[in-house]
Amino acid sequence: MNIEKFKPAIVYTIYIASPPEKVWQALTDAEFSRKYFSGNAVEVDLKVGGTFIVRTPDGAVHISGEVIECDPLKRLTVTFNVNWPALIERLGPTLVTYEIEPAGAGVKLTLLQSHDRPISDDILSGGRTGWPAILSSLKSLLETGQAMVIPMKPPERMLAALKELGIAMPT
Repeated sequence: MNIEKFKPAIVYTIYIASPPEKVWQALTDAEFSRKYFSGNAVEVDLKVGGTFIVRTPDGAVHISGEVIECDPLKRLTVTFNVNWPALIERLGPTLVTYEIEPAGAGVKLTLLQSHDRPISDDILSGGRTGWPAILSSLKSLLETGQAMVIPMKPPERMLAALKELGIAMPT
């Protein structure tokens, strides 16, 4: 996959009072991720070409992909394909990159969601709603030991834009 064609459409940066090792563990460990990612478990084979899967609380595959870049404690880039074939077919693949940098007594965590083609703001509203909630819960868990519970559902404007493109919600 030529990632040079991908351009960030969503970028979030947060600072976390936690060592890089704990942030890396939170991003790559199934049990840890369940605590802050609405019960979803991240399973990742930490090598280029390795698998990346996010399972729902009932064990179903919600997101699948491949590790594109892996520099432990510093950078992880994966293809991030929601288990929604019509969406991927029409909108193409998504890349998600996590960058971890030292910042004082903690870390600077930057998340980039990138695409190889323009995506409308209405469709991007899903990620722009979801990522801040996920990252806020991660930060709370690492700093206080308690994740935030943030009820989430797809934004109406995203659903309307997908419907307009002829992309039906999976059943």
